[in-house]
Amino acid sequence: MSGVESSYAWWRLAASVTLSTVGGIGMWCLVVALPSIQQDLGITRADISFAYTMNTLGFFAGGVTWGKLVDRRGIVLTAVLSATGLAIGFATAPFTPSLPLFATVQVLIGFSAAATFAPLVADISHWFDRRRGIAVAIAASGNYLAGAIWPSIIQFMIADHGWRVTYWAAGALCFVAMIPLALTLRRKPPQQQTTAAGTIVGGAIHSPRSLGLSPNGLQAVLVVAGIGCCVAMSMPQVHIVAYCADLGYGVARGAEMLSLMLGFGIVSRIASGWIADRVGGVKTLLLGSTLQCVALVFYLVDDSVNSLYLASALFGLFQGGIVPSYAIIVREYFPPKEAGFRVGLAISSTLVGMALGGWMGGVLFDMTGSYRAAFLNGIAWNLLNGAVAWWLLFRQNRRNVFAGG
Repeated sequence: MSGVESSYAWWRLAASVTLSTVGGIGMWCLVVALPSIQQDLGITRADISFAYTMNTLGFFAGGVTWGKLVDRRGIVLTAVLSATGLAIGFATAPFTPSLPLFATVQVLIGFSAAATFAPLVADISHWFDRRRGIAVAIAASGNYLAGAIWPSIIQFMIADHGWRVTYWAAGALCFVAMIPLALTLRRKPPQQQTTAAGTIVGGAIHSPRSLGLSPNGLQAVLVVAGIGCCVAMSMPQVHIVAYCADLGYGVARGAEMLSLMLGFGIVSRIASGWIADRVGGVKTLLLGSTLQCVALVFYLVDDSVNSLYLASALFGLFQGGIVPSYAIIVREYFPPKEAGFRVGLAISSTLVGMALGGWMGGVLFDMTGSYRAAFLNGIAWNLLNGAVAWWLLFRQNRRNVFAGG
C-alpha cells in the first residue's frame, strides 16, 4: 500500500530524513571549519563569514531551482544531481588557493545541498494529510540531525587530518550514500485534491485571497519573515564555534554546543509539527519566533562556558519549529501542484537570512571586537519576524470572524 499516510509513506519519510541528514553536511561543514580555513588562508573573520554567506546564497538559489524541478520531474533526479554537485564541490574546495575561489566553490556546495532540504519537505507533504504537520517537521529535522551529528565528527577529522582531507571525505560520503537513497524514492506522489481557489484543508477552502493577499503577496510576506527569523538564528549557529575559540574555551567546545543546539532543535521541530497539526502554521510560527527571541537574550546574560551550554540547549529547543512552519503555511494556502516551488522559495529565503546574518555577525565582530552587538542585531531582526507573524495571525483571525458571521 502506497497511499496517503500509508506504511510506505512513513517508510519514505524515514528515507527522506536519512537523505537530508547526509546532504546536510554541505551546510554544516564550513561552520565547524571556519577557524581552520581562516587561519590557513590568512583572512579575517568577516572574509571567511563571506564564504559562508556564499554557501547559503547558493543554498537559497538551489532551494528555488530544485523546487521547480521537483514539481516537474520528481525528487529522484533532483537528489542524484545534488549528490553529484556535493561530491564535486567538496573535492574541489581544498584545491582553491584564495578566498574568491573558495567562496565560489561554496556556492556550488550550498546549491547542491539545498536539494536535501526544502524539496524533500515539499515531496513528503504530498504523502500526508491529517498528520502533515508532524511529517513535514520530521522531514525538516534531517537538516538539524545533520547539524547534531556532523560538527563533532568534522572537528575530530580536522584536528587529526586537516580541513582539506575532511572535505574530500565529505564529498565521497555524499556520492556513495545519497544516490542509492535517492533511487528508493521512485514512486510518484498520490493525487491531491485541488481547487482553482486554493487547497482543501479540513473541509474548508483556503487561499491567500482569504487573508486579503494575492498569492505572490503572501509569498513575499513569508520571504520577509524567513529572512528576519534566520538573521537572528544565524548568530549562534554560524558563530558559536568561533565565539568559543575567542573566549578561550576551544573549538571543540563550540562544536559540542552546536551539536547540542541542533540536537534539541530536532525535538523542537517534531514538537512544533504536533502543534501545527492542531493550531495551524501561523500560530506555530508566532510561538517559535517568541521563544527564539527569549533564547537569544540568554546569550547576552553570561558568557561562561556552562551558561553558553545552557543557552545553546535552550536556543535549539525554542527555535527549531520556525522553519517548518513556513512549509505548513504554504500547504494551507497554496495548491499542491505548486508545493515544490512555493515551499522551496519560502524555506530557502530563510537561508538568505542565514547568509546575511552570518556575514553581519563577522562584520560586527571585526568592528567591535566582540559578539555582543551581533546578538543585539539578531534580536532586532527577530522582532521583525515576530511582527510579521502577529500581522498574519490578525488577518487570519479577522477572516475567521467574518466567516463565522
